[in-house]
Amino acid sequence: MDNGTERIAPGVWSKLNLAIDLALLAASLRADSILYGTPAPHAARAGLWWLAAAVALWMLSATALRHYAGRRTATEELAATALLVASQAAVLAVLHALGVAGLPGAGAFMAFVMPAALAAKAATVPLRAREAPVRDVLLVGVGPLGRATEAELAGVRARLAGALSLPGERPSEALEPWMLGSHSDLARVLSERAFAEVFVAVDEPRHRDDVQQVVRTCETFGIPFALPVHGYRLDRSRPSDRRLAAEGYVHYVPFEPKPAQRAVKRLVDVLGAGAAIVLLSPLLAAVAMLVKTTSPGPVLFRQKRSGLHGRVFHMLKFRSMVADAEARRAKLETLNEQDGPVFKIRNDPRVTPLGRFLRKFSLDELPQFFNVLAGDMSLVGPRPPVPAEVAKYEPWQRRRLSVRPGLTCIWQISGRNRISFEDWMYLDMRYIDHWSLLGDFDLLLRTVPVVVTGRGAS
Repeated sequence: MDNGTERIAPGVWSKLNLAIDLALLAASLRADSILYGTPAPHAARAGLWWLAAAVALWMLSATALRHYAGRRTATEELAATALLVASQAAVLAVLHALGVAGLPGAGAFMAFVMPAALAAKAATVPLRAREAPVRDVLLVGVGPLGRATEAELAGVRARLAGALSLPGERPSEALEPWMLGSHSDLARVLSERAFAEVFVAVDEPRHRDDVQQVVRTCETFGIPFALPVHGYRLDRSRPSDRRLAAEGYVHYVPFEPKPAQRAVKRLVDVLGAGAAIVLLSPLLAAVAMLVKTTSPGPVLFRQKRSGLHGRVFHMLKFRSMVADAEARRAKLETLNEQDGPVFKIRNDPRVTPLGRFLRKFSLDELPQFFNVLAGDMSLVGPRPPVPAEVAKYEPWQRRRLSVRPGLTCIWQISGRNRISFEDWMYLDMRYIDHWSLLGDFDLLLRTVPVVVTGRGAS
């Protein structure tokens, strides 16, 4: 496969899933003609044009959503598949309304493609999960247990991205390339690199105080960590309850897990963002046209932001500033009106006249619904910070990166730019520590009047 296909659908099972979905699009034309009669030649040509457009739309949407390249829960994968099929059906319905002949009926398309696409996705999700590691982990402890853990990480879909030693330990040749220092460097390493989890691979009593220090640092930064259940590696024996540390570790997270509620949260993210994009598409198109015609430069502004556990992604906005705004920022640093590592100016000279209007009513944030679909953001969560700001955070403030960032959170409905940076951080911690699904719905409802009135924006 070429590099383009590899980026869209890496791995054998991802490519198979893509091939099945594209075959279903083609088969929908034939199935419709069998059910409702053979189309006339001109209608057949229209059908082929639609198929080419449908494949292009599917590929573009799947690439934007990382539908075949991303790693999500089965619920999220099925929701994204349903959204892609429904969007194709919506396009068909519009074309039928415009009088275009020779196309599959939207209802028949949904009835044929939806169950088949969902079945294909359900079948390939567990197979794709075995193909490649999906999270970078840090290993603390390079003794015998650390070496054994390193060899077993692939089995738990993890990839070694760094290692720290404990007093008296010497790394093996296999671990030497991954060494980043000792356990006392943990805070520095977590500040500089993004890890999904820390494996504490030590069980000797003499390291008890060292492990306690590691645990405290992980809790301060909000990084999930894993502690060994016991000091023995087992070949044949298995825990009587496989749900309890099947690979020999107990995993801890910096908040109450609530797995069922969090699965629903992600489902709501996918469906809510997808619905918003469809319903607001005329507004999105209008804003894009205004941005393009009122000032030189690109329509969208792509900015690096720190997401879950500090992983960097590109956040999308409608451009509300002049094209060289980033280059001009250094000259304006002395005018910063926000305390802490955040840069805010009430009357920023870089903002265009249209940009002021877009910012006041948060219209510049609308493209972030695509970030939500891609899994980089959520509808509700702490706002994603700029990496340069994160580098200046105090350790306790980095815990706001322990959850997926969002479009709105408590800060948005509490005055936004009118509150101090430290109060902002405490509000985010309150959200993380007391999170609930009902709380998210409440924040979404309370955000609407704030956005409509433009309260607290600058």
